[in-house]
Parts: sequence; C-alpha cells; structure tokens
Amino acid sequence: MNAGSRGLIMAVGLGIMLNPLNSSMVSVAIARLQQAYRLDFTIVSWIIFSFYIASAIAQPVMGKASDLFGRRNIFLLGLIVAFAASMLAPLSPSFGWLIALRIVQSVGTSMMVAVGMALVRIHMTEKQAAALSILSIFLSGAAAVGPFVGGVLLYFWDWQAIFLVNIPFASASFLLAWRHIPKDRRATAAEGSMSVRRWFAMIDTPGILLFAAGMVALLVGLLSAKSSGHITIIHAMVGLSGFALLAFFVRHELRAASPFIPLRAFAKYPAMTWVNVEFLLVNFLFYSIFFGLPSYLQSVRQVNEFDTGMLMLSLGACSLVASPIAGRWIDRSGPRPALLLSAILMTFGSVWLMTLRPDSPVISVCIALAAFGVSNGLNSVGMQAALFASSPKSIIGVASGLFNTSRYLGTILSSLLIGIVMGGSFSFAGFRVLSIILAVTSLVLVGMSRRRREPGRLQETNSM
Repeated sequence: MNAGSRGLIMAVGLGIMLNPLNSSMVSVAIARLQQAYRLDFTIVSWIIFSFYIASAIAQPVMGKASDLFGRRNIFLLGLIVAFAASMLAPLSPSFGWLIALRIVQSVGTSMMVAVGMALVRIHMTEKQAAALSILSIFLSGAAAVGPFVGGVLLYFWDWQAIFLVNIPFASASFLLAWRHIPKDRRATAAEGSMSVRRWFAMIDTPGILLFAAGMVALLVGLLSAKSSGHITIIHAMVGLSGFALLAFFVRHELRAASPFIPLRAFAKYPAMTWVNVEFLLVNFLFYSIFFGLPSYLQSVRQVNEFDTGMLMLSLGACSLVASPIAGRWIDRSGPRPALLLSAILMTFGSVWLMTLRPDSPVISVCIALAAFGVSNGLNSVGMQAALFASSPKSIIGVASGLFNTSRYLGTILSSLLIGIVMGGSFSFAGFRVLSIILAVTSLVLVGMSRRRREPGRLQETNSM
C-alpha cells in the first residue's frame, strides 16, 4: 500500500469516526449537562434524540447528493460543517442553541459516513478489502472508546471538551483529504443546474418532513407528560399529532415513487423484515445500557466521570474482541447460533443488573457490561450476515438503508424508554424497572433467535 493510499485511508478514517465518537462520548456527559443547564433528564436526553434523528435523515440524503455533486466535495463540506459546529457548540448561550448545533454536527459527520466507504471502493484498486476493514476499525473503535474518551475529558475539563476534541481530528482529516482524495469531475454550469434539479427530484422531501415532525412530536408529547408527572390535554394532543404524522408518513411512503424509507420492501421480503425487527430490538437493548448506565453510575452511585469511562470501556473492549471471533464462527456455522448466544448474553446481563443492590460493588456492573459487550460483538457481524442472507442482491442497497434505519429507531426508542422510566432524575428504583423491561425484551429476542430459519438462496428480482 503506497503513501497516497495510506493518506486516503487516514483521511476517510479520521472523518467517518467523528459520527460514532460524538454519538458515544455524550453518554457520560448527560449528568454534567443536567447540572450545567439545570434541566431534568427528559429534556437533556434531546442531546441524544437530535443526533440520531438527524443522522437517520442526513446519511441517505447525502449519499444521494454525493452521486450528483461528487463524493470528495461532500466529504470536505462535511468536515467544514462538523468543524464549525464543534467550535460553536461550547459557546452555546442556552440548551436550545446546543441542540441546534448538535444537529448541525450530526449532519456534518453523517456527510462523511455517507461517502467514506464509497471513496475507498472507487479510488483504491488494490487491497480494497484490507482498506475497508481498517475503516471498520475506525467506526467500531470510535464507538467503543467514546465513553472512555468522554469520561477523561469531563474529569479533567468540562462538557465543552467533548465538542472541542473534534477540532484536531477534523483538521487533520481535511488536510489529508484535500491532498489525497482525487478531485471529482468538474461539471459544466448546465450540468450543475441539472444536478440540483435532479437531486431535489430524487429526495423525498414530504416523507422526510413527515418523519422528522412525527418523531419529534411523539417524543415531545411522551417526555413532557413524564417530566410534568401527569398527562395534560396539550401533552395528549402533541403525542397524538405525532402518531398522526407518522401514519401519514407510512401512507405517503407506500405511494411515493422514490420513498425516503422504502416500506414496500418489508411486505415483499418478510425474512428481511424479521432481520430488521431483530436488529431494532438488539439496538434498543444495547443502547438502553449504553446511555442509561453512565447516568445511573454518576447520579445514583456518585461515580466520577473518569471511573465511569473506565467501566464503560469494558463494554467496548469486549465488543471489539468478540467481533473477529464472531466472524470466523459465523463463516462456519451461519448467523443463527451467534445471534442466539447474543440474545442469551443480553438476558443474562439484564437479569444480573436486576440483582444488584444499592450497596453492591460498582465493579460488579462490569459483569453485565461484559455480557452486553460480547453480545454486541456477535450482533455486529451476525446481523449483517443475516441481512445479506435474507436480501436479494438486486436490492442490497435498499436493504442496507433499511438496516441503518432500524439501528437509529432502536437507539431512539432506548433513549425514550430511559426518559419515561427515569423522568426528571435517575434513581435506583427506576434503574431496577429499566433492568426488568430489558430482561423481558431480551427474552423475546431469545425466542425470535431460536425460531430463526436460515434462508436459502434467494431468487434475484429487479422489481420492488
């Protein structure tokens, strides 16, 4: 691999890691943000919701934009957007401004994720598989060490550091990308104007607006009712409007020629649908622990940010160790055994958390974290294998998009569950209720994994 190829990989790797890094670092910053802005958890949890909703929308939209405006251009623009948001976020005069800049940051980092893999596939003709595996390490590694990095930054500085830490990575990625990513073909003025019109024609704007408005209204209605302690007419109206908007979204997507989320594929390929349902539940379980446990440790057990980050590192480390082992196992035996073991480990981890008492040693939490970490490593490979086995090659792009949507929905639902169960502040009783819900959900996942059928070779089809 020559110097140019290494530079390209480093440029893309440093860029795409910013999305998982920023989505995971915040898990240990929730308690500090509550103190800084004097807000309860249900409001501060929007720092999580906003990032994932924006990512769910931005990544497919920017993927389409890159086909028309050039992948290098989108990648560089994403770095500029992420850099600017990271510079301005620490200066936020209110929590509302912080959320707005968090959304901008999510869009910028999503632009890089949307085109990063494609840049390597297009511009590297040798050792492509090795290059893609390196990028996967950037993605998974950033997500794994994010809580630890966030914990260290919060322990020695303050919450502003989790934004400022992006600046050197974004700067280095920009300089390397400018030098090593080949320039896109220059379009004429007529082609550029046509590209803009084509892009707007390709983007399902009504679907995106209905999805975003429906999700926000539903979350606002549910979380506001929990935060105030009772359901008012306004809460009910906002929540019901969210359900109505999402119903209109489903109706629109089923009729749209180029839908934002191609829901018709779910009806046509039931095996793929069940994979996405399982993946949603897997992410719901994993991120309930990922975002809930740090706040529990800091707010209830009074563990400092550094030690919280160290404890959470066991989650990421076990996941990283389990992934390559899972890959070899799944190559030999298929995804079913690995996914069944993953569901059993999640059940064990949830039940273990249920048995903890207020005076249990904090280090005992690592047992549950290790179980969820190994489970996540198995799932990261097993669910991908199950998706490829259940999806015809002719729609693999659509299938991957739906797969990512299931990931984001699971993550959003996990944060919603934490907000509803915990309300304004974390408590041991609330954490016990959360553990019980996770144990029941993981048992459902065990049942689904046991009944899983390994699909045979799917017939190719070019129709949707």
